[in-house]
Amino acid sequence: MEGGTFCVDIIGGGARGEDVAIHVDPFKVSKDPKLVIPGAHIIVFVVPSFAHEQYFEAIAPFVCPQSVIIGLPGGNGFEFQLRGILKEKADLCTVMVFESLPWACRIKEFGKVVELLATKESLDGALQRPNTGAIHHNHLASFQYMLGDLPRLQIKGHLLGITLMSPNCIVHPIIMYGEWVNWDGQPRETAPLFYWGVTQETGDLMSNCSQEILAISQKIMDLVPGVNLTNVKHIYDWFIIIYGSEISDKTSLATVLRTNKGYNGLTHPCVKTDDGKFLPNFKYRYMTEDISFGLAVVKGIADILGVDTPSIDKVLYWAQGILNKEYVVNGRLVGNDVGETRAPQRYGLITLKDILNQEV
Repeated sequence: MEGGTFCVDIIGGGARGEDVAIHVDPFKVSKDPKLVIPGAHIIVFVVPSFAHEQYFEAIAPFVCPQSVIIGLPGGNGFEFQLRGILKEKADLCTVMVFESLPWACRIKEFGKVVELLATKESLDGALQRPNTGAIHHNHLASFQYMLGDLPRLQIKGHLLGITLMSPNCIVHPIIMYGEWVNWDGQPRETAPLFYWGVTQETGDLMSNCSQEILAISQKIMDLVPGVNLTNVKHIYDWFIIIYGSEISDKTSLATVLRTNKGYNGLTHPCVKTDDGKFLPNFKYRYMTEDISFGLAVVKGIADILGVDTPSIDKVLYWAQGILNKEYVVNGRLVGNDVGETRAPQRYGLITLKDILNQEV
């Protein structure tokens, strides 16, 4: 399709806080990669992690050397999947991965209208350049120009740090575990609160999982001092940085989640029964995506490093039972369904050199 008009409704985006609408005319829209990818200098992935594979496979024959491939967000293992599918072409590309979407937004009319609810102030990411001797352009500045003034994009640390730090895999499955691990199978009268319903026990489990991820990053930096993984933060610190002014009680991770004004009213993903009660929706992305494309990736990296992850294992054992999958067996990511994850082992990356994509 040539041309066509697309609308972005920006809630409260006017000078006096009024809603505004921006109409744009894309130059070209197509589902055929050979019509849009050849000659494209910047390729941005803005779809969920589970959909990345089909797009990587579609664009692989047409990606030009020295293209910039951006995960916005990339999620855990974005670079592993890119290298696994694009093969040698991946080493000719610049890869940028960011921790989150720039906006809180939702589709109002598919292919025509998006509602933009809020824009983040800043966004952390990491960049890996091709080792080709080519002149390096300021790709970050180019992408910042495309997005506008906000969010302010920041590049720091190694690409692996974004894979380890991806907050969704730490937060979503663990809150699901905390609420439903002892569920009696009976429907609830109301859908339980998600973030505002977190118990101290669940907060402590999340903190322990985050501490295990910090142990993974620290071991890598100890083994390869030139690798900067300081972009991996404890999840408590991440929430304070991102939502600090919205949080009224910063005593613990649990209170941070329960008193974040931005989470007011958000409930667990549920299915409503015929009689108006609620059952957990274990097919929601908090389970289907944030396990196989999230926590399982972290576990795969931990196995390569020889770092024990008892808290992460606890969540994975429960989740794989719910999902009828087999990822972890006897404390190792060696189950029959590892090939459905984005863990490095799926792509034959089994050493520290492999996952860093550099000499160690």
